[in-house]
Amino acid sequence: MMRILSKLTPAAAICAAVTALGATQAAAQDYVFRLPHVTSATEPLHQGLEHFASLVNERSEGRIDVTVFPGAQLGTNQEMFEQVRLGAPLIILADPGYLSDYVADFGVLNGPYLLDAPGDFSKILASDWFGGMTDRVREESEFELLSLNWFFGDRNVISNQEVRTVDDFSGLAIRVPPNVMWIETFKSLGARGEQIAWSEVYGALASGVVDAAEAPLGSILGASLQENAKTISMTGHFYSWIGLMMNKDVFAGMPEDLQEILLTASLDAGDYMTDLVQSKQEELIATLEEQGVTFVTDVDRAGMREATQPVYSAFPEWTDGLYDTVRAILD
Repeated sequence: MMRILSKLTPAAAICAAVTALGATQAAAQDYVFRLPHVTSATEPLHQGLEHFASLVNERSEGRIDVTVFPGAQLGTNQEMFEQVRLGAPLIILADPGYLSDYVADFGVLNGPYLLDAPGDFSKILASDWFGGMTDRVREESEFELLSLNWFFGDRNVISNQEVRTVDDFSGLAIRVPPNVMWIETFKSLGARGEQIAWSEVYGALASGVVDAAEAPLGSILGASLQENAKTISMTGHFYSWIGLMMNKDVFAGMPEDLQEILLTASLDAGDYMTDLVQSKQEELIATLEEQGVTFVTDVDRAGMREATQPVYSAFPEWTDGLYDTVRAILD
């Protein structure tokens, strides 16, 4: 399987916090969940998660209480992932990269230039193939996938140099998450991926540990990366779609009506965030330009797509013909 490269070592403080929550019973609510994430409270993602929490709390008439914790207050993504795997009463972000550690074929959804446009992902979500993948998550891991229809944004490169062509990536040290797909993608472009926690990217850019980072515009602004790098090249190498998941046994132990509330609220909040991200794009560009950022839009995406195509042959653990299967859904 495509393994997450960093070893999951939950912080002692997180374990203590989870233990303190006990089962999931509370005096005023039947179920209490924490929903942590590592990005700032100013980003569209946080607004989407708050909307989800509000929908759940309202539709369950107080039987489910969800509280959102931004800014890595409860630890890293990897730590939260491990806590949910062990049965903690958390709802966390689902990402194809993390899911591929358990169901390898999910990795294709994080591939470079897989989609021609963000909206194409809806075809995948509506497919029988994706329905089967959701079942496989439940059968082959400890997780219940609630949704994967949250558009996180198109990921672009921020640096102090312009990236217009594949040649401009040559020798570039770029921050990547601990995920093989990211590393292989930038390796194919001639860059060097450096695994650095998102909370440390600001300092890494400031100190020159890396030359560049890549993220959606909302995350770039939320982390204030524009203070240390002034050029954003609109490479659009990944269209990132995420969602929500939780421990499957915790989910299975809930009444069916509450299960349905979690599922529908997660999908509805995903639609809400997708609309939010897409509607804010021009506003984000204007805000970043006001802060001195130059945008490079004449990027050779076709050349980058061609250069990254071999990445789809780098995962022998994938089902034979997986890329062609997914492309057939899209075409």
